[in-house]
Amino acid sequence: MDEEGYFYIVDRKKDLIIAGGYNIYPREVEEVLYEHPAVSEAAVIGVPDPYRGETVKAFIQLKPEYNGKVTEQDIVNFCKERLAPYKVPKFVEFRDELPKTLVGKILRRALKEEELKKRGG
Repeated sequence: MDEEGYFYIVDRKKDLIIAGGYNIYPREVEEVLYEHPAVSEAAVIGVPDPYRGETVKAFIQLKPEYNGKVTEQDIVNFCKERLAPYKVPKFVEFRDELPKTLVGKILRRALKEEELKKRGG
């Protein structure tokens, strides 16, 4: 609280993805990804898109027995069967590990910061 009695939220950025005017909740997409038998962990973020404003990117850690056996297109096709077209990830990145807090929560914010650096933002 500052000297005028105001509180500021400084740690958590909005997770909501707004793509072409549609609201996409990362949790909804992640729940579908977790239904895939090869997915061990997943996180979804919004990444800049020149046409839609933002678009969906999924970061996935595969179960060890599926490493090298599942493609990005497999994940996209799986999502297309279960999600509205505007919610389907346009980008999929496989990772050995996803960044986490000390208590084991996936750090979506860290993924977003990495992605913005990669894209020159």
